[in-house]
Amino acid sequence: MDTLDRGQKAEKFFQLHQRNSIFVLPNAWDAMSAKMFEGCGFEAIGTTSAGIAASLGFRDGQNMTFEQMIESISHIASSVNVPVSADIESGYGSTINEVLNHVKKVIEAGAVGINIEDGTGDPAHPIFDASVQKEKIKAIKEFSNSNDMPLFINARIDMYWLNIGDDSQRYKETIKRAQAYQEAGADCIFIPGLDDLEIIRSLRELISCPINLLVSPKLPSIAELSKMGIERVSCGSAPFRSTVTLLKKISEEIIDEGTFHLLTDDVIPYRKINDLI
Repeated sequence: MDTLDRGQKAEKFFQLHQRNSIFVLPNAWDAMSAKMFEGCGFEAIGTTSAGIAASLGFRDGQNMTFEQMIESISHIASSVNVPVSADIESGYGSTINEVLNHVKKVIEAGAVGINIEDGTGDPAHPIFDASVQKEKIKAIKEFSNSNDMPLFINARIDMYWLNIGDDSQRYKETIKRAQAYQEAGADCIFIPGLDDLEIIRSLRELISCPINLLVSPKLPSIAELSKMGIERVSCGSAPFRSTVTLLKKISEEIIDEGTFHLLTDDVIPYRKINDLI
């Protein structure tokens, strides 16, 4: 397989959001999960902050150190030849300069895109003021452009994810923030927690840049979303949680049934795991 340089990976990642059909972005938490996604044919990979944090023994929400996150991003990006986008939560910084320093390290780790969210993690003040987030996004875009380091900015709006306000307020504020973030330089608007077909259709008509949604039990099908013009669906922490669920079922079978079928039947052989790595 030919090795793509960072510029080629960045160009490919941008192009994935300009196609006529939707693409699904799986989210890895380590090198093995990234290799598996790539091997199965996914054209790009995201990281999952929740999956990385939990795998290291931390709760999600910037509770692991930034250095731990960067190490994981580096392992993931260096293990595959497809573009990697990094979930950097809200940037791990209290000032724009701190966030920019962290973005620089994320780029150096091999990522060609980032998710940056406007949720604060503070229940008393759950979401950043739109103007503050707009300035953050603008500074990141100017930094990447001025340093000739193309970076795809996926601006996450947490109104639906955090269930802030009533239905009307969530809807109006999401539109307001989407327009502000796009004006600041965001390349895509990420709206996790949104799964209502009619609201998705309405927002698609009002938001001109690519839209990213998050998988959920009620999310419309890929065919329906693609028909509406939605460009991207992210898997988030779902692959990690599905893996942990399987571990739970394996454990329960051994403890309760005294058998090993889930552990041994139709699993990838030891030698193939080594070959993949």
